[in-house]
Amino acid sequence: MTEHEKKITGAVERAMPAVASIAIAKEVQDITRDLPLEFFRLPHYQEFLEHEIDHAPKDDKGRIKVGGGSGFFVSEDGLMLTNRHVVSEAHATYTVSVGEEKYEAMVVARDPINDVAILKVKPDGGKMPYLTLAETKHLKLGQSVIAVGNALGEFQNTVSTGVVSGLSRFIAASSDMLGHQERLRGLIQTDAAINPGNSGGPLINLDGEAIGINVAVVFGAQNIGFAIPIERAKRDLDEIKRYGRIRRPYLGVRYLLLNKFLKDRFRLPIDHGALIVNEGVPGDFAVIPHSPAEKAGLKEFDVITHCDGKEITEHETLEDLLSTHEIGDTVELGIFRKGKGESLEISLEEFHKLN
Repeated sequence: MTEHEKKITGAVERAMPAVASIAIAKEVQDITRDLPLEFFRLPHYQEFLEHEIDHAPKDDKGRIKVGGGSGFFVSEDGLMLTNRHVVSEAHATYTVSVGEEKYEAMVVARDPINDVAILKVKPDGGKMPYLTLAETKHLKLGQSVIAVGNALGEFQNTVSTGVVSGLSRFIAASSDMLGHQERLRGLIQTDAAINPGNSGGPLINLDGEAIGINVAVVFGAQNIGFAIPIERAKRDLDEIKRYGRIRRPYLGVRYLLLNKFLKDRFRLPIDHGALIVNEGVPGDFAVIPHSPAEKAGLKEFDVITHCDGKEITEHETLEDLLSTHEIGDTVELGIFRKGKGESLEISLEEFHKLN
């Protein structure tokens, strides 16, 4: 065995005990109530539903299995990380399996911006093995990495190796075979195989430390996978420990990102920025009442063109730029209003304070 192979096997041996599979299941009545109303207008919907339920895989408590993913422990008291989309099912139960042990998991928080979720299990008086979270600011192209997870929802303890093949990637890619889309930025690109079911598992370095959370594979491409840098999850964990929730700065507008098509549609002289407009839902607001945006005087049909001097585009959105700020920060927004450009300073607040 070469020295490099020894480093890989050593890293896997250190990391594997902390990696878990996550099974998602729902009661029959919950599956029924979560179906869209359009389903019940289909002919013979009842016979079809009964057939699907009868033949669906079930867990040991008779619940319908509706999906699965991976995750990994980050503390000895049972805190674990996974992807938000892995635990996004309404009214679902999440069962975490580590070897022969199974635990019911509670969703502690879902990050509203990044595809990160934090779960908690009770380790029955013992201590859970957990991964150390590494620094990723010094990652280099070509650096060896290992993806660990529950490939295809069936093959536990799956390991694939590769290198860091790209940094700071922006994607809007399928995160599973159902075609769910994730729009994410600043990702680590790797050629280590990340298959459906690997989502939520760790991307580790040769020291067995987590440098990222496996998130997406580009279907139709070969050897292109992505992971969320672990710093995003570190920030979320710190927020949970300090405040009991994930806090994010809040502006309080609904918007459409302009492009050449929307420029023509709304007969605007500019083709970039965030056009403030409601979503057409009764009772909806383009500018949320009592929000920082309203306090600063933003109005429907204003276009926010810049944030702190950076141009807002489809590839660097208003949400992207605001996510780099903290609650209480003051941002300078460039505004296009009634044919004229102006600027506004706005102090960001926390969303939950604005109910």
